[in-house]
Amino acid sequence: MSKTNKHKGKLRLSKVDMDQELGREVYHEQLAKLQTKLLRIQQTYLHTGDNAVIAFEGWDAAGKGGTIRRMSAVLDPRGFKVWPIAAPKPHDLARHYLTRFWERLPSQGELAVFDRTWYGRVLVERVEGFAKPREWKRAYEEINDFERLMTDNGTRLVKLFLHVTPEVQLERFEARLHDPMKRWKLSYEDFRNRDSRPAYEKAINDMFERTSTKAAPWHVIPANDKKFARIAAMEIIADCLAKGVDLKPRPLDEKVREEADKLFGAE
Repeated sequence: MSKTNKHKGKLRLSKVDMDQELGREVYHEQLAKLQTKLLRIQQTYLHTGDNAVIAFEGWDAAGKGGTIRRMSAVLDPRGFKVWPIAAPKPHDLARHYLTRFWERLPSQGELAVFDRTWYGRVLVERVEGFAKPREWKRAYEEINDFERLMTDNGTRLVKLFLHVTPEVQLERFEARLHDPMKRWKLSYEDFRNRDSRPAYEKAINDMFERTSTKAAPWHVIPANDKKFARIAAMEIIADCLAKGVDLKPRPLDEKVREEADKLFGAE
């Protein structure tokens, strides 16, 4: 399965193969395997003290939330935190824009998911004019430094961008409009932002070029097919988090074994 579009040349939205799909049976089979692997990773991290940040960016209705839900369904919430990032509050605006992300970085043994990220400075804030040109232009290096501090400290960082075509995005907006359980996800800005898509595409491509580094590369996932996108994203996450880590179950502690033998009898 082709999981990602991390090209050897320039990373560009126009280079993404948007026709990739996944059948239902394969999807459910792969989903079960990946959920089990992620659970093993979390259990291992709780003992090793490793931690990780998983950063989700992408178009509205690209499937970020659905992918995160498939992860959170099996992970222990005591060591797995999801941070939904919205527009900064007034007290956030009074501080450096990275402060609210610093405060949410994971402790030892934890996994932290950011549903939208610090890249808002070079995406929505750039396109919508919330950040001045001198502010968003210097943000690329600030973000690279921020991520370098994370990875140098041992935090694993996975950056995912879910890409959908304008036609598929509009279909999903319409489906949400008619679904009372999903209607809350829609906002006026979702529709208005479609008019700014060319500007967003330029900002996204610039973001890839300036911030896809060896230590923290971008993974671009074609998300016109939700099943394909979920599995591709979870495979990338699991592979990155498991690299160099022994996922075999830990042996039973000898003191626990001794007490168990007293209660249950030695086998």
